[in-house]
Amino acid sequence: MENFRGVRISQADQGLTAEVGRLSDADLDAGDVTVAVDYSTVNYKDGLAITGRGGIAKRLPIVPGIDFAGTVQASSNPRFQPGDRVVLNGFQAGVTHHGGFAQRARVPGDWLVKLPGGISTRQAAAIGTAGFAAMLCVLALERGGVRQGDVLVTGAAGGVGSVAIALLSRLGYRVIASTGRSEEAAYLHSLGASEVIARASLSAAATQPLGAERWHGAVDTVGSHTLVNVLAQTRYGGTVAACGLAQGLDLPGSMVPFIMRGVTLAGVDTVNAPMALREQAWSRLASDLDPALLASMTQVVGLDAAAASAVQVLRGQVRGRTLVDVNA
Repeated sequence: MENFRGVRISQADQGLTAEVGRLSDADLDAGDVTVAVDYSTVNYKDGLAITGRGGIAKRLPIVPGIDFAGTVQASSNPRFQPGDRVVLNGFQAGVTHHGGFAQRARVPGDWLVKLPGGISTRQAAAIGTAGFAAMLCVLALERGGVRQGDVLVTGAAGGVGSVAIALLSRLGYRVIASTGRSEEAAYLHSLGASEVIARASLSAAATQPLGAERWHGAVDTVGSHTLVNVLAQTRYGGTVAACGLAQGLDLPGSMVPFIMRGVTLAGVDTVNAPMALREQAWSRLASDLDPALLASMTQVVGLDAAAASAVQVLRGQVRGRTLVDVNA
């Protein structure tokens, strides 16, 4: 039985450990498609799982990594044949099912999307769940009627924010980037942001239910007081796509933006999004995301550094996307 390398989260005396070790096919979970993983990527949720915060990992030991991209090795699913290039985002990977921080994975085929032409497995993993979330947010803005004008992106230097800026600017929006890292202003402008504002201007508890109308729409990765302030400053009839909770799970605001300005709050879910929406998002990523900008926001680590990188993402210390080369 062939062995392969992977990260495994286990229970230890002093908490959880995440170590690289040897695995075999016997360690793989149930599924009808086996994938030779080329790349995974590091997401906020992976940091939560590795540190034990938020109760993300529902079983131990487990291979973390909520997404991966690779090539089908074996399949009993009629949708997939050996050699197909596929990507996985969300579902139960890295939660109840072994995820992408390993050289091989076995999963239900219903979790996989065939990669559209023009996107390599490396690019797909660099996009990852964060970039997938960004595209879902753009689609939510479009469904809400926001097809031009000013769009705010919070948590702008992170993975979701970076891809969202690149997508929105290429689609013709004027992007306002909010960040707590002023040193990243040049980076955000390079992705297409027209304006950079300080996170502190949005993160304090709101004192008024409405503020001046500033943006037609927003992509919010932060939640809590920040989302309340974003809603309060959204223009009449605008849409805010919410996909993150870096500041908190709460929403300590009022109904006023909804009933006096007709603002729409659109929730964005990457875990259980239906397949038709996933395929639409990946098709749009293939056409709307500049590969050069994706490359500029991506750094690469090997399996040995994946767990530490996930902790850095959780602490807000990483710019853009971190690609995990599982074969390095």
